Amino acid sequence: MNTPLEPELLSPAGDWDCLRAAVANGADAVFFGLTRFNARMRADNFREEELPEIVAFLHNHGVKAYVTLNVLIFTDELPDAVAELQSLHDAGVDAVIIQDVGLAEISRRMFPDLRVHASTQMTITSPEGVRFAAGLGVKQVVLARELSLRELEKFPPLLPLEMFVHGALCVAYSGQCLTSEALGRRSANRGECAQACRMPYQLLVDGVLRDLGDKRYLLSPQDLAAVNEIPALIERGVCSFKIEGRLKSPEYVAAVTSVYRKTIDAAMSGCFEKAAPEDWYRLEMTFSRGLYQGWMHGVNHQELVGARFGKKRGAFVGLVSTCTHNHVEMESCAVSLKAGDGIVFDTGGNTEHEQGGRLFQVSGKKLSFEHGKIQFSKIPRGTRVWKTSDPALDRALRQTFSGHLEARTNRLKPIDVSVGGRVGEPLFIDCQGHRILSRVPLEAARTRPLCELTLGMQLGKLGGTPFLLGSLDVDLPEAVILPIAELNRMRRELVAKLTTPPRQTAAQASLDSILPSINAPTTTSPKLTILVRSEEQLLAALEEGVEEILVDYEDIRRYKEAVAQARAHGNAQILLATPRIQKAGEEGFFKLIANANPDGVLIRNIGGISHFSESPLRLIGDFSLNVANPATASVFMARGLERLTLSHDLNASQVLAILKQAPSDWFELTIHHHMPMFHMEHCVFAAFLSSGTDHTNCGRPCEKHRVHLKDRVGVEHPLRADVGCRNTLFHATAQTGAAFFDDFLQAGLRKFRVELLEESAQETKLVIQAYRDLLSARKSGKGLYRELHASSQVGVTSGTYSG
Repeated sequence: MNTPLEPELLSPAGDWDCLRAAVANGADAVFFGLTRFNARMRADNFREEELPEIVAFLHNHGVKAYVTLNVLIFTDELPDAVAELQSLHDAGVDAVIIQDVGLAEISRRMFPDLRVHASTQMTITSPEGVRFAAGLGVKQVVLARELSLRELEKFPPLLPLEMFVHGALCVAYSGQCLTSEALGRRSANRGECAQACRMPYQLLVDGVLRDLGDKRYLLSPQDLAAVNEIPALIERGVCSFKIEGRLKSPEYVAAVTSVYRKTIDAAMSGCFEKAAPEDWYRLEMTFSRGLYQGWMHGVNHQELVGARFGKKRGAFVGLVSTCTHNHVEMESCAVSLKAGDGIVFDTGGNTEHEQGGRLFQVSGKKLSFEHGKIQFSKIPRGTRVWKTSDPALDRALRQTFSGHLEARTNRLKPIDVSVGGRVGEPLFIDCQGHRILSRVPLEAARTRPLCELTLGMQLGKLGGTPFLLGSLDVDLPEAVILPIAELNRMRRELVAKLTTPPRQTAAQASLDSILPSINAPTTTSPKLTILVRSEEQLLAALEEGVEEILVDYEDIRRYKEAVAQARAHGNAQILLATPRIQKAGEEGFFKLIANANPDGVLIRNIGGISHFSESPLRLIGDFSLNVANPATASVFMARGLERLTLSHDLNASQVLAILKQAPSDWFELTIHHHMPMFHMEHCVFAAFLSSGTDHTNCGRPCEKHRVHLKDRVGVEHPLRADVGCRNTLFHATAQTGAAFFDDFLQAGLRKFRVELLEESAQETKLVIQAYRDLLSARKSGKGLYRELHASSQVGVTSGTYSG
């Protein structure tokens, strides 16, 4: 196990009230975003001109300031992103939290003393990922939420590890969710998540609608609450405990921060057993879709997603026993209720039309409401009741951060000070390498000269700062005097220097020196690559004479057979896809791929880059590496990749922008595919087609059935499971960039990929021939788009390419 470091409680802030709530309730650090380049664009966020005030406020209370730049950066945005790094650097923030690999490299080279933390959006799930981040100069890593305590034991103490311990759980791996992009052009990798996972879905099994009763929210996990796992996380070397919630209220920040502060302190003193009922109640009431330990103890597909609702609930009260024309009576009440509290009636129906409101009167188990507010006839016996609001608790929480905030005594740092001088010279104060000089010289004292007691009293006035006076060494051989006002000014100057460490203000490199040189394409004619997901598609592609085929089977044990079929058929190059996620202990997947003796590997995760770094196989980076700008491309190309698949977050104009700033030979574009929307540890097959908790006891329904999820507008999206039992939900309709093909070709792009999903052999051949006609100029892009769109078998959209 890793050697534990001093734990850090990291709280969110979307506005000033949240900032104050975090500080007042015990946060060691606060993370927040500015108006651009952060993954919570719907939060109020902070303006750049507020930075000095924010940093000063936090530092004066002994709290660190972390700023999020946790989105992908597009090519044309790089200068603005660098300017923001410069501002953060100059403001003295303690760290920046970065998703984009290229931006992390830029920060390392331009601002080497600006501490960088790798965001959970970087999708780091293995020790190999941590080593990769360390090579970018990252000082701390926010690991994926999907890691268990057992998996954490396999991480060596290379970098400080940070974990989310409380808040909303995304059903998809952070950094790998393209649902909002596919459905509404709102990229989660750009801070614009539309929360499609909180929407209702229906389950179609082999084309037949499956009745799941009141389970409709099939992709909406309960909220994470790992408060009882804090001691185990500390034992495993996790040093930073992160609370999600930059869109949440200050009351939420206050409640959750205070509970985890109490827990961490108790765990460090060895006296924590589990969260007290009153603490659990605080967590439930300030925001809860149900609280669960997430993946801390591994997967449990019967518990992670309750599927009855996708919105805030609160504390469970109980079940309705009887209902009259003017009140309801409960079987029992698990939590106390009083007039003014809010409740909601959960009948298992559409949560957008459920009833609830504030209680008018509580008499034992009898609940009454203001006349006319509730239709009691629509509340059947057995209805679940949730307490959604507790005004008294909210008032108590607001009081914790109202008024003047004092720094906590146990967070104050002692400072040792030396003071000296002579008549006619300035008084000097020395502390931690800083020397402060008086603006007026010392004068001979007639009465009441400066002494150690007076100096200690004045220099010790450090209220509202993160310091307290330690030792005081005085060297005043003569009786001297200095105005008290000047002593106070010198003290304030010293505090300012101590709270804002000096940094090199100039960037240590230019952006142009980091970006790659541009070369003309070495290939004159465009090349087509086909990705297949079935044996039927593979054989059809081989019959069509496709020269390069990517194989992406759900069961990678079939890869060896696929390679053998290709070898028997001709000279096609065969590359095998890795799983999209690799956790500690899953290196065996890579070995299976290598043992199949392919021509190359389609690498979908950072661990794969590390594993195959010494391999003679061709290595191609896939879209999941999130290459959105030339700086990111340079990082991956420097690690031995042959080419990179451009991020699916790019529209056509953004693709053209990156082609202008980097060698076009570096890139491949997926010109036709079904967008992989959710990629998740949550297994829908196991959760709703079995009673099993994981792959050992679920009966493998994914191998027996074809499943689609039907969304609110009736579109049926295909669901697939991979070798790690992780699910991918694909968009039902393929998208094509055919209409922009001429622009891409003119910009130097020569490598184009078509990805198949559920196509038959005949449909596979149709698609291959259509894109061959496009690449050979027998058909125009716009003509091909119309042709494919008109085909009932191969409906397409221009999708995200059209911006």
